[in-house]
Amino acid sequence: MSVHTHMRDLRWGLSHSTYLYSPLVFDPIFTPLFTAVFGTAGIAIGTSTTITFASIASAIATTAVTMGLQMLLAPKPPKPEDGKAPKTQALPYRQWCVGRNRIAGAYMLWESKGKRLFSVQALAGHKISAVRGFWLHDDRVELEDIDADGRTLFDDDDRYGDNISIWWRYGQPTETAYPGITDYLSAEGIWTSNHRGDGQASVGMVCRSIDPEHQSERFPYGPPSISAEIDGAVCWDFRDPSQSPTNPSTWLWTRNPAIILAWHLCFSEFGERLDYTKAIFPVLDMWKEEADVCDERVSRAGGGDEARYECSGWDTTENSPKVAQNAILASCDGHLVCRGDGARILTVGKFRESRCAMLTDFDIVGHQVLYDVLFEDDTNRLIPKFTYPATAYATADTDYFEDTDAQLEAGRVLAQEAEYTWVQQWRQARRLGMREWRRLRQKVRGSLDVRLSGINAVYHRWVRLATPKRLPKLDGKVIENRRSVLAVTKGAFSMDFIAHPDNIDEWNPATDEGQAPPVPPNPNFENILAPVIDVVQAKQRNGTVYLRIVLLDPDDDSLTPVTRYRIADIDGLGTPGSWVEQQFSSAKPSGGVIELATNVVPSDELLDVQALFKASNKRGDWCPTTNVTSSADPTPPGVATSVSATGGVGQATFAWRAPNSPNYSGARLFWNTVNDFSTSSYQGPPEYGSPNGLDSRTLTSLPAGTLYGWVQTINRSGVAASAVATGSFTVT
Repeated sequence: MSVHTHMRDLRWGLSHSTYLYSPLVFDPIFTPLFTAVFGTAGIAIGTSTTITFASIASAIATTAVTMGLQMLLAPKPPKPEDGKAPKTQALPYRQWCVGRNRIAGAYMLWESKGKRLFSVQALAGHKISAVRGFWLHDDRVELEDIDADGRTLFDDDDRYGDNISIWWRYGQPTETAYPGITDYLSAEGIWTSNHRGDGQASVGMVCRSIDPEHQSERFPYGPPSISAEIDGAVCWDFRDPSQSPTNPSTWLWTRNPAIILAWHLCFSEFGERLDYTKAIFPVLDMWKEEADVCDERVSRAGGGDEARYECSGWDTTENSPKVAQNAILASCDGHLVCRGDGARILTVGKFRESRCAMLTDFDIVGHQVLYDVLFEDDTNRLIPKFTYPATAYATADTDYFEDTDAQLEAGRVLAQEAEYTWVQQWRQARRLGMREWRRLRQKVRGSLDVRLSGINAVYHRWVRLATPKRLPKLDGKVIENRRSVLAVTKGAFSMDFIAHPDNIDEWNPATDEGQAPPVPPNPNFENILAPVIDVVQAKQRNGTVYLRIVLLDPDDDSLTPVTRYRIADIDGLGTPGSWVEQQFSSAKPSGGVIELATNVVPSDELLDVQALFKASNKRGDWCPTTNVTSSADPTPPGVATSVSATGGVGQATFAWRAPNSPNYSGARLFWNTVNDFSTSSYQGPPEYGSPNGLDSRTLTSLPAGTLYGWVQTINRSGVAASAVATGSFTVT
């Protein structure tokens, strides 16, 4: 008898008895593909796939570990400060990186000959996307400070002058040696044209000494230590039809944690090396939803918005892939499930009812619940830590969270640090810290022993309890599944949980954002400070777009701010455009900031934005790049009409009439297991169409049961109108 026939007969029998049963039997999303767990070495699926008990018995659900004893005992990725100095080892570990980072790598060559010092450093053991600039010690070097031959273009009375040459390689499968080095060292066989560094991103440098009288002026700190600001690996964005999982040349650079995690799990040679057809494809729509949640825009107190979650970091092969996996999960408050058939299910930090299961009295065979924590385990202050590009990619703290009443009761501060090493936006670190802080203030936690009938809950991040008899205090409450494992002696599974705060997603930028971390003065060799960008916001005016740029006041009236922007990607391959610069001679500080309004910028483009301060004819360093999308149309279109949804087998067809609005571009479709749009799931990408037209689309991989839908129209800049409900529909 086939598994399908057996389960069908079992369900028919249960439905005609008084025996309680769970709706897991034909759940198309979460039910693992195993039924007879006892007595054999594995379960065969079809003719070619077998699930082993070892894979089932491993950790089923894991969440990011950012603080506490578990974090102290677990290996951690390198601190950002570790990347500033190159490693000197006979056999250094390979490094890899995602997002944007400052990395010095490891020396492959350090040799002197005559008045020249030669060095080559391995930055990353894979192809990188871009090089953004360099540091010599802590002096910033922009790419425009280097001529076509690699020589620096500093003035003769500045540090370094033109006595340094810098070249770099992106790590192509077949690379090119550095002629400026091989011309001098190949004769001795030290560094020849065969020293290409295939597949290895690298930087080469030559320093030329000067007469003894001026040597200390050119090189006051001795031989310069070079590090690079680079954009790391390109990743497959499974939401983009133009990108192929089997053709890396179609992939693009990203900071989206969900996309980076999929790359790390399946495609990176430094990751888990899972089969993407088994790990990602079976639940691809769910991964798309999580990537979209990471890209959602969150408002800032000073104006404008930013992505909900971004991720940038680097690691070495000294650490296991789990170390970087935890860092990626921490950047998005992630929860990762290893399903029995090998699929991985990601849920990032945003509560949705569609990701919430249910456990009843019948599903639980044992429990251990604590309604408070021991004194030594309590925390009354939480300090989020992150990597701050404004301090040259060093670790920084945000404003901390604390409970003063709890501190008075305890008689002292009980502080813990939440490490978000792969987060580079201080507001994002604050949002993540607030989520963790609200969890910490929930004293209810414990473990549940769950029988097989509750298997679906094991694979969900959030679980609603219907337990009036076993756990009456928690009846109707939502708990968060922190970790679940197979535990045959305890019924089937053991689930560690913590109470879920109802307000975990609440965020008011005006009161919750706090202040930007302080940036210590770091003047360049012209003794001019680099600015700190607090806000970059696209503003609309008469159908055009300009940028509102807010700089922190440098407390120096002699400085003139200068800004520049460029299109981040002009050809769809990650190639940036040319910089457009603008000076603001009459700008004056007010309220601790300097507000600038640029000229018209290109519309509906992702822009790189930088700023510097200028004094007389001397210029400071450009600050780290900030990105902004120049949305041109702030007016939402009209709402959709004649909205409906018709359910089917695992799917539903949405239909609507587009508004007769000239700026209508398309519609986004949402669904939920409850009638609540605020916690609904978006199934992108948008369905584009024409004004006043009839449109429809079929959503697949929907769970069985009564669902609710919404259609939300958008304009060409992505500005959305109010969502219109379809009403309830049934998916079988």
